[in-house]
Amino acid sequence: MAFELPTLPYAKDALAPTISAETLDFHYGKHHKAYVDKTNGFVADKGWRGRSSPSFYWFGLTPEPKEPTGKLAELIEKTFGSKEELVKKLIAEATNHFSNGWGWLVLDGDEIKVTSLHDADTPVVYDYKPLLTIDVWEHAYYIDYRNARPGYLDAITKIIDWDFVAANLDGEGVSRADQNG
Repeated sequence: MAFELPTLPYAKDALAPTISAETLDFHYGKHHKAYVDKTNGFVADKGWRGRSSPSFYWFGLTPEPKEPTGKLAELIEKTFGSKEELVKKLIAEATNHFSNGWGWLVLDGDEIKVTSLHDADTPVVYDYKPLLTIDVWEHAYYIDYRNARPGYLDAITKIIDWDFVAANLDGEGVSRADQNG
């Protein structure tokens, strides 16, 4: 099954002012589409077809954010002390990530942790279970935030879809993160 550009669960302007419709047009409609097209040209079928970090990124955002609840809230409290501390660590990790890549919240065994990976690297190859990703390639923020990655990260962490993160933690996220599922 080939990769497909996923249909977003919100309107192009729904994430404004954090992500403008213009940025979404370029980031999703041009860059993400180009990745999908290029990937379809060389990906071998290893059971990962139809899944990608850009798709995971879009589904991790919402125009109507809520607070984490349940098991996710408990793990955040246990590991970081609070959601605010988790967000600070995520922002710091992604801000300090050199060059292009992704900030990640992952499940490592039964613990959650923050990490970052370069380029198209994915936490799955390290046996981490992805819970959330934040795109730190410049095209993700340059139109709206210019070269101010920290400003972008501060804004983007305010529209995280914690229900999506919890679904990934509970094992339901695979089909949600899968463009074809």
